Amino acid sequence: MKAARVDRRYRLAVASRALAAAGGGYALAAGFTAALSLLLAQSMPRVEAVLTATMLAWLMYAIAAGWAFYARTAWGAWGGTLLPALALGACAMAPQWIAGAQ
Repeated sequence: MKAARVDRRYRLAVASRALAAAGGGYALAAGFTAALSLLLAQSMPRVEAVLTATMLAWLMYAIAAGWAFYARTAWGAWGGTLLPALALGACAMAPQWIAGAQ
């Protein structure tokens, strides 16, 4: 049986996906936590809102890590983790931006 050769390009793509899973997943979970805790704080005490958002962020992190390896390309893995993270981060920062503009 002949061993398959793995070239440098393949290894770089896998490393990029792993970095997208770890770094992009972390960014997505952080943005999700911030945005959801602000949303939940309107209907429950702040401590409970932050704890609930943090526990649900672990699920979001796992989904993002799975997406990084499910995506068709490494660019898709990065886009699928960082674009939603930027959107959620903007949603979390919107109240401060609005208050600063007034």
